[in-house]
Amino acid sequence: MDYGLSPTYLAFQSEVRAFLKQRLTPELREAGARMTSVFIDKQWSIAWQKILHEKGWVAPDWPVEHGGPGWSDTQRAIFAAECAAASAPSLAPQGLKMVGPVLMRYGTPEQKAHYLPRLLSGEDFWCQGYSEPGAGSDLASLRMAAVPDGSDYVLNGSKIWTTHAHFANRIFCLVRTSTQGKPQEGITFLLIDMATPGITVRPILSLSGDHDLNEVFFDDVRVPQANRVGAENEGWTVAKYLLEFERGGSMSPGLKATLARAREQAAAEGLLADPAFRRRLLEAEANLSAIEATEQRILSALTGGKNPGPLSSLLKIQATEAMQKIDELGIEAAGPYGTVEQTAARQPLSQLPYVGPEHSLTAMPRYFNNRAASIYGGSNEIQRNLIAKMVLGL
Repeated sequence: MDYGLSPTYLAFQSEVRAFLKQRLTPELREAGARMTSVFIDKQWSIAWQKILHEKGWVAPDWPVEHGGPGWSDTQRAIFAAECAAASAPSLAPQGLKMVGPVLMRYGTPEQKAHYLPRLLSGEDFWCQGYSEPGAGSDLASLRMAAVPDGSDYVLNGSKIWTTHAHFANRIFCLVRTSTQGKPQEGITFLLIDMATPGITVRPILSLSGDHDLNEVFFDDVRVPQANRVGAENEGWTVAKYLLEFERGGSMSPGLKATLARAREQAAAEGLLADPAFRRRLLEAEANLSAIEATEQRILSALTGGKNPGPLSSLLKIQATEAMQKIDELGIEAAGPYGTVEQTAARQPLSQLPYVGPEHSLTAMPRYFNNRAASIYGGSNEIQRNLIAKMVLGL
């Protein structure tokens, strides 16, 4: 996007840059620069969230009546681009970008009044209980049971690939409340306190050496029916609405910043003299232009009060595949140093010595973590099926 056309937007861009220069500490910049996936440990995301909350900028996409700053689409894009360029840590998306919009649309007045302020402040840190063993992209086959008992549901079953469950104090879950009719018709959306008796969290360590993922087990867990979002057995509608936000959003600023760093690293290693490498860089830049166009279409739909619909699936495909191609460029720039496992040395504020250039510390872990990007949130194959159905009528 060309932000230079409007003096108003230039002034806003300057305001954002001045704020980042003043409030984004060196420690937070280092943490952001060493991120190896779309997620970062709670200590860094919450520290940055509290700073943004104090400024009133923590939820750029939220409407003013719920605590948003009232920005235009262009202001949100400028803010995202400047944060990415400054290596600001990302904020945990499960709360602000996923369950927050769901509560605004489907939550009761009591749920909105209780949860939305806590989402903004970071008092509640959420994780997402969707996938199960045997129910990933085929989410309608989930089996975790929720049986009514008085004013509660009693839950038994498990969730898997639950990002940051070991940090979270809240989880939003899809549960099965009926086995009658189509599988989608028996699913309910619940909000659950992670301190509830009967919940057990077990870690899943990734190939990168990071601990982001977990299994979560529910053994006779009692959840008040008042914690249900939407009607019983109608959680599939709520879940699909949430997935539009998980699959959509603004990804191009982060991708552009990552690509710019890959170009700098490649220049330092002499790779820009290779015509084949330069061609791949230019292809990546062209892909980012297409992604920006898709994001603008989604923002336009949301501004008009419409759902992103199949555009979210299109963006999910474009952005995750572009991310993986950029990661491959980073691997080439890292060379043989990228194969050295240096998990402890790449942690923010680590004083441990490391082998090779600094950019080699995160190249391979980022590559490993982002291989999952075309699977989580519904695999890209599923997204293509959705597009074929909703757009082409196949």
